[in-house]
Order: sequence, then C-alpha cells, then structure tokens
Amino acid sequence: MKTKSIILLLSSLIITLWACEPLENSKAEELAAQQDTLETAADPEVIDGYNADKATEYGADDYGMKTYVMAFLKRGPNRPQDSAKSAELMRAHLDNIKRLAKEGKLVLAGPFYGDQDLRGIYIFDTDNLDSARAMTSTDPAIQYGSLEMELMKWYGSAALMEVSEVHSQISREEI
Repeated sequence: MKTKSIILLLSSLIITLWACEPLENSKAEELAAQQDTLETAADPEVIDGYNADKATEYGADDYGMKTYVMAFLKRGPNRPQDSAKSAELMRAHLDNIKRLAKEGKLVLAGPFYGDQDLRGIYIFDTDNLDSARAMTSTDPAIQYGSLEMELMKWYGSAALMEVSEVHSQISREEI
C-alpha cells in the first residue's frame, strides 16, 4: 500500500511539473517590472517616473544628483598678439572641447558674454580634482597660457549627462 501511494504521489508530481510551462522571457520581464512598480509604490519617498536604470547609468544619488568638477576658465597672462595665432589657438581649444565631450569626460562647456576676466566654464564628469586638472591640461589655450583654470567640486543634477546627446540632436552646425 505504501509503495502504491508513493508511486501515485510521484506520478502526480511528474504530471504537474510536466504541465507547467516555463515563463517566456517577456512574461518574466513583465512580472519583474510589476514587482519594481509595487516596490516603488510601497516606498513613499520614491517619486513617480523614477527610472532606476537611468539613475544608475548617470551615477545619480537618491536625489538625482551627483558630484562633478567645474572649471572656471579665466583670462591668462599670455594672450596672443597675432590674430592668426589667436584663431589657431581658438580652433585648437574648440577641438579639444569636442574631443573631451566625445569621450564622455566633458559634460558641459561654454563661454560667458562680455570681456571680463572670467571667460567660461567646463563641467567634467568626475568628482576628482586631480583627474579634472589632467583633463584641463590637454587644452591648448591652457598650455599656451591664454587661459587659466580654477577647479571646484560641484553638486548638480545627474541629468546633465544627457546634454551632449540632446545637443547633437538640435545643432545644425559644428563649433
């Protein structure tokens, strides 16, 4: 009798397991997404629309922020007197900006209007001053002495990491 019961139990178990189909990847992903939604909904601190993948990709903290290094470009002591040299230096400076941006190291760059000593800014995707200093040292205008840098850590939105991609979609001409 015991043997018959064990065989019946094993047969039922085999039939049950055989009848169960494995979840398809899309169904499994859907269930995982629902679980994430439930976990997010259960946490009153999480804001609607939160995207954990983007937050991770951009290095965001819980507030959607991260630490960068901002470089203030200031007028340097060695200004080119020759307009051809000035144009050559500006072209090399802009090419360096494009290279750093393409490499994902430079998040944002731009000049200030007017003729004051503070000429522009860089925002680097690093929280390390030495790393930012090494990046600024590749700028031909810094090397020549027409610009000097002052570096400071800055806490800002991690969404700045999308600026370069969006900029490439809205600019008709290159700098």
